[in-house]
Amino acid sequence: MRIWIKDPIAILADGAERGVIVEDGVIVELIASGKEPMLPVDQTFDASQHVITPGLVNTHHHFFQTLTRAHPDAINKELFPWLQTLYPIWAKNVKPDNFRLGTRLALTELMMSGCTAASDHHYLFPDGLEDAMDIQAEEAERVGVRMTITRGSMNLSQKDGGLPPDTVVQDEDTILADCERVLSRYHDTSKGSKLQVALAPCAPFTVTKRLMQESVDLANKYDCRLHTHLGETIDEDNYCMEKFNCRPVDYLEECGWLNERVWLAHGIHFNDDEVRRLGHACVGICHCPTSNMVLASGQCRTKELEAAGCPVGLGVDGSASNDNSNLMEGVRHALMINRLTYDAASITHFDAFRWATEGSAKCLGRKDIGAIRLGMMADMAFYKLDELRFSGAGDPLAALVLCGAHTADRVMIAGDWTVADGIPTQIDIAELRHEHGAASKRFLESL
Repeated sequence: MRIWIKDPIAILADGAERGVIVEDGVIVELIASGKEPMLPVDQTFDASQHVITPGLVNTHHHFFQTLTRAHPDAINKELFPWLQTLYPIWAKNVKPDNFRLGTRLALTELMMSGCTAASDHHYLFPDGLEDAMDIQAEEAERVGVRMTITRGSMNLSQKDGGLPPDTVVQDEDTILADCERVLSRYHDTSKGSKLQVALAPCAPFTVTKRLMQESVDLANKYDCRLHTHLGETIDEDNYCMEKFNCRPVDYLEECGWLNERVWLAHGIHFNDDEVRRLGHACVGICHCPTSNMVLASGQCRTKELEAAGCPVGLGVDGSASNDNSNLMEGVRHALMINRLTYDAASITHFDAFRWATEGSAKCLGRKDIGAIRLGMMADMAFYKLDELRFSGAGDPLAALVLCGAHTADRVMIAGDWTVADGIPTQIDIAELRHEHGAASKRFLESL
């Protein structure tokens, strides 16, 4: 089946003014202005009402946190107090059934914003949630989104001087055995794969050094990526100085994590030397502008990191510190906070789009998604400009960011429509909203 995505209003791709040809889930031809397809097509999709971008790629999230959005006890707090408030609530209430609903809702919400590939950093493993990665693999298939499931972990709890309660951590051997199980079962490195696995010890203040080092060995064995939080707050810097007598990047290097398999969430509080070292090692950085603003964590040095050699991607981060899973909104926030950090002339909407597409794909180690080019997977987001917010807009691609697009009219993943007319093709969103809302009420009853 050869499908011509024909004559969009605009498309974020070079030499594709008249659209693209999709065959067997792959982009096989770009149609330039004034040109026609080289071979006959089986079907034509009229894209004359759409602005098309590559499918957005989300590189950091905590899906279960959709169950505690805007929690009364956690609003108006910075990271450490925020965590100390929510950890006991999560420990008591996150169960397999509501974890499944949280995952389904986050994936659906991301997809409806134009996201076609997502990574979730799940690190919470109370008794009964040992199959969390299996649940996420099942839900990714159900929703239709490509996913990197990150087998997160914590093994330092409050009794060890850490932040999380004792009931949500696991011991090193249990964690490492399950990491290997999940890698063996789900990690698919082939072109166009729908499911991959990364290993993700939560943060320096929640795991042991041995767990960090053993994760590197497993990543080398299974050819997978590594992920963790780093450099999010000044409190983290102070903690590392107190516990390890070094800064977070120094500790990361001691653990063998300064390499191109690694991408880090947040990456805010790096000095010039650390930026240089991270760039030299090609460590990826997931910029989380919305969460960083909500928690007042700081401003990521995106320009310096990219110039040094770091891939920079984009993430919504957890839905309890965002408080949504809308990556298109995150593109707009990235543009705005980086203009505040730098200036209006040097940060453009193309930078924000690049972080959410090609940069994010590089963070996940994917070379087959993140751009509309020949041979890439047919993952695309289609936006209309018919809402009042777009009336009067002159530049269609800039309008998506500056005027605040937040919902895709259509989404294509591997050549299949997963969103049509703004509605997911495989998920009943009214039913999901009802079930998820009912589950989340139990978290409020923990007050």
